[in-house]
Amino acid sequence: MADVVEDQKFSLKEVLDTFQSCLTDNKEILIDQYVAGWRGLVRFMNSLGTIFSFISKDAVGKIQIMANHRKGEHGEQYETVQSMVKYELAHGLVDLTKRADHPESGCRTTLRLHRALRWLELFLERLRTSGEDGKTSAMCAEAYNESLAHHHPWIIRKASLMAFCALPGRATFFEVMNVGTPDQVVTMLGEALPLIAEVYQITEELYAKNNLLDLP
Repeated sequence: MADVVEDQKFSLKEVLDTFQSCLTDNKEILIDQYVAGWRGLVRFMNSLGTIFSFISKDAVGKIQIMANHRKGEHGEQYETVQSMVKYELAHGLVDLTKRADHPESGCRTTLRLHRALRWLELFLERLRTSGEDGKTSAMCAEAYNESLAHHHPWIIRKASLMAFCALPGRATFFEVMNVGTPDQVVTMLGEALPLIAEVYQITEELYAKNNLLDLP
């Protein structure tokens, strides 16, 4: 399924539903649903053309790595983010200080998606609260500078900020969400973003507790 992620139409409702089903009753993050939510977010980025391709292509690669872990010999250990962290740390499957034998560890891969999720959350929240004439390029740049920019080299930061200048207006973003009127989009974003924020925060705290926030 991951290899056709770009070809399907984006639906904000789908992303809302997948992130809603992402958390178990005891607040563990189900990896299958997390990956499904990310597939939806990739469709959102791709529906706007090539502007976000440097992020969406990387995300597609990370989604495939996580899908491979789930289908692999130890797939049951990757049912939740929490079980994955416990398993990989216990078996020495994470490169903690320098890149070595485990460049595709679940912990490292999820961390990259986690960082990008924060950028999208911040950007979509700005879209939700902005006026009709809000400048999407400025909103996107601000969200990027508060999140992903901290983890990108200078050349990528510069190219990203230049790409954001070509972003369409707020109305185009709302149109590709396939929800309805602008008011309906704002309402649904208001429902979806707290769920994304909760998933982000649980992951952030888990990674901080296990000293995984700066994996190489």
